[in-house]
Amino acid sequence: MKARYALTVLVTLLVSLTALPAGAVPRADPPTPAERATEIATALTKDPLYIDPAYGAAVPANLRADVKTKATALGYPVFTIVLPLTPSDAFEGKERNVLTLVMDALRKPGLYVVVDGGSRFPWFEAKDLPQVDEKQLRQLRERALDDTSYDAGPTEVISRFYALLANPKLPALNPDGKRKASRSGDDYGVDAGSGGKVALGIGGGVLLLILLGLVIGLRRRGERPRRGERPRREKAFSIPPHVAATVAAERRRKLTKETTTELTELGSQLAALPAASGDGLRHQQSALDAHHAAGRVLDSSEDLVDLVGAMVLLDKARREYDLAVAAANGRKVDDVAPLCAFNPLHGRSSGRPTQVKDDGTTLTLPLCAECRQALKRGTAPGSLPGDDGPYWHGDDLWARTFFGSLGEDLATAVGRGEHRS
Repeated sequence: MKARYALTVLVTLLVSLTALPAGAVPRADPPTPAERATEIATALTKDPLYIDPAYGAAVPANLRADVKTKATALGYPVFTIVLPLTPSDAFEGKERNVLTLVMDALRKPGLYVVVDGGSRFPWFEAKDLPQVDEKQLRQLRERALDDTSYDAGPTEVISRFYALLANPKLPALNPDGKRKASRSGDDYGVDAGSGGKVALGIGGGVLLLILLGLVIGLRRRGERPRRGERPRREKAFSIPPHVAATVAAERRRKLTKETTTELTELGSQLAALPAASGDGLRHQQSALDAHHAAGRVLDSSEDLVDLVGAMVLLDKARREYDLAVAAANGRKVDDVAPLCAFNPLHGRSSGRPTQVKDDGTTLTLPLCAECRQALKRGTAPGSLPGDDGPYWHGDDLWARTFFGSLGEDLATAVGRGEHRS
């Protein structure tokens, strides 16, 4: 996603430069870190949720409203910042620099939260808020990440983070910001006073039994928690945002290279096809249309979803080409299953198309075995990620048709320019 946002900013800048009137001199120097921070701080005085303009309509209104509602419920000022971060920007791509400079520019108490739009890991800092505990904030951030699926967008994680902060069951805080002592005496519900009295009454023989029990317990450590004890909750593995961005960029680069190579190779093969009629001509024309549409999408692609759209069109062109060759030679070709609708990168669908039901709507989609099993377990399938969650949360051609699984022919829609809407 970082690549898309960076590209969007670049395109916007180029368009703005070409639109300047004759004689106008555009500002050559980028904003300084202080100027950029002041720009964000000024926007936060009008709206406590700042989403960088480069995102455009990538973040739906309902997700924006959800963040604002949950932030307001906390009862203290909350300033949320979502923006693309790169090493070459005013903040050197570092969330800490954003927090420090924006807090200095805004000069208001509150909870400041920033997240790189290509990530889902929120950074925060509390300014003059004695009622919040930073250790608790860190714990709840980890919980928010655990509670949301891996393909959740940054605003979904932030909303969950704020919802956890507003939970009335969380331990209260003293005015000095320290957690109040629990009536139980510790985190496991054992009464401290009673425990002390019992300990004082233990004799030498009982002490030996306890020592023996400790030895056995150490040997069984990790098998199951003792009675009355909470199970140990290991921290979930998470890939650092900068590593994830590198992996995503490499995946896009590889897919672009593979798709470009296939586009060129198939184009040469289509040009060499002999004249045909009947079914052969129909398949030839379908192959040419899909190949042309794939080229258009590839030329204007802005992110991974667009690249996958070009790949899906090329797959359709290749299947139609095979059918055209088979018709010319008077033979049949085995049916080829379409690509997985939830994530075409998963490969071919398996079995019959699957009915997916939600909120009174039923869709029949080709799904791979992995996604089918995920739905049976009641878990989210491994979706192709979009701007803010699964790609089908968007409103583009790919989302509306599940990459051509629904509605009319995908190549025809691309021919009308719908992939750019």
